[in-house]
Amino acid sequence: MKKQANVILFGIDSLRRDRMSSYGYNRLTTPHIDKLAESGVLFENHFSPSIPTTPGYASMLTGMDCFGTDVVALRHNGPLGEHVKTLPEVLSENGYNTTCIGFTGNPASRGFQKYIDYEAWQPDETGRCPKAQNLNDVALPELKRLSNDEKPFFLFLRHMDPHSPYLPPKPYERMFFDGDECDPSNSSLAKMKEFKPFADFITSWIPKDCTDSEYIDAQYDGAVAYMDACIQNILTSVETLGLTEETLIIITSDHGETLNEHECWYDHHSLYEHNLVVPLILKYPGLPEGKRVKDSTLIKDIMPTILDVLGIDTNISFEGRNLMSLVREEGETFSQEPEIYLTECTWMRKHGWRTPEWKLIIALEPDFHFKPEVELYNLVKDPNELQNVADVEPEIVNLLTGRLNEYIRKREQESGRKNPMYTNLNWHGLDQGPFKSSQEAYDSLYIGSIHTAQKLQEKKKEKQL
Repeated sequence: MKKQANVILFGIDSLRRDRMSSYGYNRLTTPHIDKLAESGVLFENHFSPSIPTTPGYASMLTGMDCFGTDVVALRHNGPLGEHVKTLPEVLSENGYNTTCIGFTGNPASRGFQKYIDYEAWQPDETGRCPKAQNLNDVALPELKRLSNDEKPFFLFLRHMDPHSPYLPPKPYERMFFDGDECDPSNSSLAKMKEFKPFADFITSWIPKDCTDSEYIDAQYDGAVAYMDACIQNILTSVETLGLTEETLIIITSDHGETLNEHECWYDHHSLYEHNLVVPLILKYPGLPEGKRVKDSTLIKDIMPTILDVLGIDTNISFEGRNLMSLVREEGETFSQEPEIYLTECTWMRKHGWRTPEWKLIIALEPDFHFKPEVELYNLVKDPNELQNVADVEPEIVNLLTGRLNEYIRKREQESGRKNPMYTNLNWHGLDQGPFKSSQEAYDSLYIGSIHTAQKLQEKKKEKQL
């Protein structure tokens, strides 16, 4: 009897597709992933609509939207609800060994048989953090262990290189920068250094007296390139172990990242495009090689798609769609979803509505950037979302607000639960209600250090198996 296919899911944190050469970026940041995409299927317009980490991975690993998971906040209170089943739980029931690397303690990672951690935050004695190599140091032995078992396996790898702090080792540190990052005439980081909630955290891991935002942007690109090289180590091991013909490989991300944009510096809060655009690449024998899918797809589509490739039937009514009909060009069976409900509960509580032409963002409470309550952007004329036209396009604001509210009403009725954006009032973890002013939010929210940022990502560590 033929062994069921293995699954290796690269669930990369904070990887935006517009900084990948696979997706047309002018810097060669992902040559090895590019090669993988040439022998697989790349989805050109893949989105993660619920920011940040916890709701993003919850959707990825359940096939549900935020109404289905009831998760919208980074600091989600309590475990993932028992009303949903996770991908590792389904695969375990179907005879799989399952291992999660780098995501212990987060509610969205429920159901793996084994959890392994690695150092993905703190710099080493060189002042850099070789995150992807640290992952490889534990992932490669685990891959070999899993491959020696008769059972198929699911290996989930959460790379952290594109997540701040961006600390790629040499030579990646200066692969995309050859200037003077401490040029006193450069003021591109001046506003960031005045932003109290983030300034101490960011300046703790960039060079002392650094003034040039392009240097930090290049650290992000360098971190992506370094991770790409380390990912090739894993792909080589897959080939050496003779697993290529029986392993589904997925490259994707939970959300994107903000660089020196929209004054939301080096994090992944806000609902601007750079946080929503993520990659999705599938490689498996029998899938078309070099195929690029233009249709819009969502993070909730990943789990039902994986199960279809594996030939596993469940009685789960996924909110996500099976993307194999797009891959096989059975377009008439694919339900298009061109308009998207957006949510974020990282450092601000906002939701919105995205169409191919427009983006509406509504603050549910005052934010710490003192931004307007309502933002509207024309994504065709203003793809960088620099001109808020809410005041001059009130009819569009009303139209999109109506669609947003109708969608919420529909999903509340279908799920039998109130919109979690309305119920997660302690999203900030401060044990108080919504902020009453932007000044209150500004004075209350503070990262401070790498250690504090790390603690936000995980709850008490579960016992290692």
